[in-house]
Amino acid sequence: MKKLFLLFGLFFGLTAATNDYSSEDIIVALKSGSASEVALHFDNMIDLTLPEKEEMKNMGKNQATIALKSFYEEVGVKTFHLTSQREAGSMMYITGKLQGKIKNCNITIILKNSNSKFYITSLRVS
Repeated sequence: MKKLFLLFGLFFGLTAATNDYSSEDIIVALKSGSASEVALHFDNMIDLTLPEKEEMKNMGKNQATIALKSFYEEVGVKTFHLTSQREAGSMMYITGKLQGKIKNCNITIILKNSNSKFYITSLRVS
């Protein structure tokens, strides 16, 4: 019986640990070329700037996901190349290049740490 409780505890402990969004998880999502994977890391409200569009401030997570998916499809984003990653207190920023079928774009992401998880609060593509 003790072994059963130990196995359940270990399973739930490992499951909870895999839900922590680290910066590495976000970089893997960017490299996947999937807007849906990136959007999993959005905070509830984000600032989003896409090429040839006005900056959208305090955009809801669902609306931002739709806008990012549309951009990814339009450009044909395939992967991401990390340029820089910095952390200061509870904030982090990541810069890099999105490689697309049609064109390549620079991307800057600002993240905040909340309860040991990083969430995207600002995403700017130029």
